[in-house]
Amino acid sequence: MRTELKPTRLDRVFSRLDREPERPTHIDVPVMTRHRVVLFASTLAFYVAIVWAVVITSWLVRLDWQIMFFRPYQQWQQIHAFLDYYVVLGQRGPTAVMVAAWLGWRSWRQHTLRPMLALGVSLLLLNITVGAAKIGMGRLGPHYATEIGSNEMWLGGDIFPSGHTANAVVTWGILAYLASTPRARRWLSALSAVISLGVGLTTVYLGTHWLSDVLLGWAAGLLIMLALPWFEPLIARAEAWLFSLRDTLRDRRTAPVPASAAAPTPAAVGTASLRKPGEEPATVRDTGIAARAAHPPIVPLHLSPAPHLTRSERAPVTPLGSRRPPHADRVAHNATSARPLAGG
Repeated sequence: MRTELKPTRLDRVFSRLDREPERPTHIDVPVMTRHRVVLFASTLAFYVAIVWAVVITSWLVRLDWQIMFFRPYQQWQQIHAFLDYYVVLGQRGPTAVMVAAWLGWRSWRQHTLRPMLALGVSLLLLNITVGAAKIGMGRLGPHYATEIGSNEMWLGGDIFPSGHTANAVVTWGILAYLASTPRARRWLSALSAVISLGVGLTTVYLGTHWLSDVLLGWAAGLLIMLALPWFEPLIARAEAWLFSLRDTLRDRRTAPVPASAAAPTPAAVGTASLRKPGEEPATVRDTGIAARAAHPPIVPLHLSPAPHLTRSERAPVTPLGSRRPPHADRVAHNATSARPLAGG
């Protein structure tokens, strides 16, 4: 009797981490439904209302000053160290790297670039919209306020809306937006809401933002997440173009190298002079043979036609005797001088 091992829960988890053999036939892409349009319009109205309440220095600005004078970071000092680390969940650099790593694995596993492209589009929209609002309204933060009760607008600041809060909404909300199942989307939506809510309140606790900055940051991030379905056709075209570019480059690398062209056959030279009067024209081969016979090969000067000899069998190349020119006054070294020695 043959028994099969039942896969454990850990085996099922690891099987889900493996790369799928091909791209899924159906990927759930959110569309701009009527419900989403209503939410987008409501959030946009809330965004405009917050800006208007700050511009006219309404009760919201007075609440900002009351919280600032309350100084939460002094009232609850025991959680200050923890919130210093927790606020990092709203910083652009660390959160973008963590989320990009996860979405990069998702792209590799499902053979699609949509997760990475959606993240890029959302961060681009975040930089454009939130950055333009910060520079355009130029509000100063609580630590740089100049006049009590003032809205601190158009003074060269960059605090309104809160970038930490909007970034937390977008970077963690994109995980829920790209979730594969409705259940995962619900859980990730709740998780991203808790993280972004905590990051916004942490900036108020630390005194780096007004409460109205945080409210506008939540609205700015939510507007980007609700508007993403409008950019899905652009993401699909960009993905198709990148895949076609990849296939083109791959075909160029794997294309066979064309064979070199055959060397041209040398034309016959002087065939008329080699043919006798009345003789039929010779073929190119006969003409080449005749040309080689008429012009024997020239042996280079540095090559000797004689057989190679050993050094002992070669004739000396230097002449016999002395190579010095004759001289009348010169006497050979072995000759005895004819003059008698003086002093005798």
